[in-house]
Amino acid sequence: MMIMIMIMITPISTTRSPSHTVDTNTQFIKTSCGITSYPDLCFTTLSSYASEVQNSPKLLATVALSETLKTVRFTSTAMSNMSKNRQDLTAREAEALSDCVEELGDSVEELHRSIEEMGTDKKKNDGSDFELRMSDIKTWVSAALTDEDTCVDGFSDKSMDGSEIKSAVREHIVNVAHMTSNALALVNHYALLHSD
Repeated sequence: MMIMIMIMITPISTTRSPSHTVDTNTQFIKTSCGITSYPDLCFTTLSSYASEVQNSPKLLATVALSETLKTVRFTSTAMSNMSKNRQDLTAREAEALSDCVEELGDSVEELHRSIEEMGTDKKKNDGSDFELRMSDIKTWVSAALTDEDTCVDGFSDKSMDGSEIKSAVREHIVNVAHMTSNALALVNHYALLHSD
């Protein structure tokens, strides 16, 4: 009788363990996203990486940067296609779109450099070397955010008020800027913790 009870209990306890781990990892992401300016967007973007990130602030910041980079690349392509395929653009809209594509290109480069620098972090994780790398990463991510803001500013001309193209660009760029802001917050958090 005792053997039967143990056999019945064992499968239940082993099926709970991985689920509990996933719940813990997901909770880690939810809690970490609470420090960002856009926690819902942060959680939606990063929660599917819970098992990969586990409870590592470094991995979470790196994944946030990678997801932001993907979104910036997608947005840059969308802006470029808009610029090429829309025949109804005014000269001012065409110029603003072209500038925006250029700004997003800079943003892609800065985010890419940040991700690479996060990867080199494994070599030496102590003292001023770590602080210098984190400072560089924060500078590049901040610059990417500035580039995205500059893109939106290009559409601030009153002549573009109410234009369909301005609304489309703004929708894309606001999302990208929010993701970049969240990534920067998670990088800052990791730098403060100074742990793997």
